[in-house]
Amino acid sequence: MAVGAFSWIVFALFAVAAQAATLTLQSPRFTISASDASQLRSEPLSLAHKPTTPLSLGATDVLKLTFQVVDKDDGKGIQPHQTFLRFYDEVSGEEGIQPVKVTPGGKAKFELNMARPPASLPPTTTDPLKVSLYLGSFVHPPVQYELFDLIVPPSQPPAQHPEEASFHVRPEIHHTFRPEQKLPPKVISAFFAALLAAPWVVLLGLWSHIGPQIPHLLSPSILPFVATLAAFEALLVWYWVALRLGQVLLYGAILSIPTALAGKRALAALGDRRTGKSSK
Repeated sequence: MAVGAFSWIVFALFAVAAQAATLTLQSPRFTISASDASQLRSEPLSLAHKPTTPLSLGATDVLKLTFQVVDKDDGKGIQPHQTFLRFYDEVSGEEGIQPVKVTPGGKAKFELNMARPPASLPPTTTDPLKVSLYLGSFVHPPVQYELFDLIVPPSQPPAQHPEEASFHVRPEIHHTFRPEQKLPPKVISAFFAALLAAPWVVLLGLWSHIGPQIPHLLSPSILPFVATLAAFEALLVWYWVALRLGQVLLYGAILSIPTALAGKRALAALGDRRTGKSSK
């Protein structure tokens, strides 16, 4: 038990030591060369502050950056899990990320040839690019270093994304509605209303002139059938006011059963009355 506890203590100490260790750069240096390999500028880099004069590259110049990633405490070379350079334009907001290969011993070399610039280089203008180095490791805290400002020849403006317009304010949509329908004069409306009511007036006048007799309308055998027909008419009016089609079909199916029975009874009573079997 004592040995196990001691092992856990040693493991915890190693973990704390690993977390406490930080990464740093050893001998960081940049070199700018022309297309004929002549050296234009070469200086060591300071991690405390950037060069006072921004680095400037021509259309065919080459920038070489070398450094070694080491443990700040013991100076041993470390290979981070992630190492990349960030090129950032503060004015346009464009940025580019370029991975950097690091050997197991921590040595790294990056080369930027402006004759064949990498696709990761953002669209550039006359404004300088802020160049930063990022180091990421599972056992060390992440580190960021502001290396230098870089001026490169202006590039072509970036191509517009096919859906670029969808991410901006669109013009306001103005709906055009059809103007309200104009009502005809009341005289014309009253004329056509009277024209529609005229056939009913004529029908009622002829009916009163003929004087039809319906002596058995209120008889016990016919009245239920007439009542169910009136219920159907009321159902249609209710449908026009509030009901839905499904409700009308349901109520109509229920109402059809007593209507059929009452109709059969009414027809039987009329048949008996015509044959003289019944006087009711």
